[in-house]
This record gives sequence, structure tokens and C-alpha cells, in this order.
Amino acid sequence: MPASQETDLTPLYCFWQPRFWPLWIAIGALRLMIMLPFRLQLLIGRLLGRLLFAVAPKRRQIAAINLRICFPELDAKALRRLVRAHGASLGFSVFEIGLALWASDARIKELVTLEGIDNATKPLEQGHGIIILSGHFPAIELIGRLIAKSIPDTGGMYRPLKNPLIDQLLRRARTKSSSPLIPKDNVRQMIRLLRKGMPAWYASDQSYDRAGAELLPFFGEPAMTNTALTSIARAGKALVVPMFPYRLADGSGYKCIFLPALENFPSDNPGADAARVNLLLEEWIRTAPEQYYWVHRRFKNRPEPLVDVYRDI
Repeated sequence: MPASQETDLTPLYCFWQPRFWPLWIAIGALRLMIMLPFRLQLLIGRLLGRLLFAVAPKRRQIAAINLRICFPELDAKALRRLVRAHGASLGFSVFEIGLALWASDARIKELVTLEGIDNATKPLEQGHGIIILSGHFPAIELIGRLIAKSIPDTGGMYRPLKNPLIDQLLRRARTKSSSPLIPKDNVRQMIRLLRKGMPAWYASDQSYDRAGAELLPFFGEPAMTNTALTSIARAGKALVVPMFPYRLADGSGYKCIFLPALENFPSDNPGADAARVNLLLEEWIRTAPEQYYWVHRRFKNRPEPLVDVYRDI
């Protein structure tokens, strides 16, 4: 299919084949429901998430395993409740993509509160590149639309999805908050951006077993961890500014908090830096644990004698 060399966006009319029709119907329904009040969207999204968990037992089991490992203090009843809450949160993420695509700027501003944005804008004004460090939290594209008003031209890492129509929709959502989009493995492009004194999004909280990976604690459990942030920050001469978004418990919208740039970062020890980032992520995950992305196999690819905790799935 033809795609723009600048944005890598394929015209959506290219996806006219019958195999895409069910997805087009779902997209049309989502487009209509985006016009509903936010609290009603929350209700529908949560119901959708519970339904999806019911028909996707493997993902539900992965989430349950991860949550049991990371929150061993929970009894069986509390764990089941947290797994259900996570499923509901995932269901609403569909609406968050829709809002990122189609909501007006005024509506985004009503839903999202930014706190500490000066921690990102001041270093940029001083000529520093910054790495906006986050994790797999909800509504990144949605919240990013408001962030882009204060921090434009922010590079964002992106990995293509298998379904080409969904991939193109997500690219469109992400380009509203991140431009340029940087292929997930193109670290050199990110470093060039940072050296120009520009910002870039980055998350390293998923399992990683290639060169530079180390076995480091995540919620006290050994997990294969990407340590590349140290070399990226050093090569890009960039500050690392943590950023954490979360959905408000009262259903009124979102808050996104920017923390001050990490001090004494990077160090001469990439493993210690990555462990420090893991601890920071853990602290914020605990504030709203159901909202984190638990359906990823975070503890996979570990060396022996560690067991494969997902072997029965």
C-alpha cells in the first residue's frame, strides 16, 4: 500500500477489503460513542474490558500471574478483584484511543490536568534535550495531545502492529502528540534528536533480552530489563524527566505529573540506573495498580534456574 515517506501514514481508504469490515463497524461505533459524556464512556469501557477478559483467558491469566508476583500480600479474593479492575481499565483504553483521535482540544483540556510541566519546559528553554521517561500507563496518546501544546516536536518511539488498519489508527493518534515517530529499534535517531536540544518519549519497562539486558528486580522479582537509557542519555547529552499519567479515581479525567529531572543520571553503572528506574516505576504503579499494563509477560526469558512463570498458559 502507498505510504507517505514523511509520516508513514497509509490512506485509510486502502483498507476497503471485506476482512476489515467488522473492524470498520467497531471503529464507527467507537466514533459515535466518543460523543457520549466521559463518565458514561467509562462505564461502557469497563464493561467492554470485562467482556474482553472473559473471551481472552490467556491475557487474563498473564495479568493474574504478574499481579500475584508483584503483590504477594494480596489474598485470593483481593487478587481476583484487582484482575477484574485491570480488565475494566484495559477496556476503557479503547475509548482513550478514540478520544486521542477525535476529541476536540477543548475537551482534552477539560479532561487532563498537567502538574510540574515546568520540569520539562525549563531544561528545553536552556538548550537541553530531555528524555520524557514513562511506562505503559493509560491514555498516553490522549494526555500527549495536551502536553504537545507546551512541548511540541516531541519524538516518540513506535512499534508497528500486526493489524495494518489498527496500526494506522494508532499512528494517527500518536502523531497528534509525538512527531516524529521513531522506530522502536532506531536509537540513533532518538540520540540525534536529543543532541539538537529536543524532547523524546521513552519507556523501558517491558521484558528485554537482547544486548545490554540485565536481570534486575521489578517489585522484588528478577526481570530481564533494558539498560539502554543510560547510554541514550549520555550519548544524547540529555536530562531524564520522569512523567506519570493516571486516571482519576472519581472518573473526572486524568492527571499527568512531571517530576524534576533525575539527579546524577546517568551514572557509570547502567544496571544501577535501570534498577533505579524500576523502583521509581513501582512507586507510581502502586498509586493505581489496576491501570498499569499487566498483560505483558514481564518475567519472560529469564535464565535458569529461574522458572518460566507462564509455562502453563
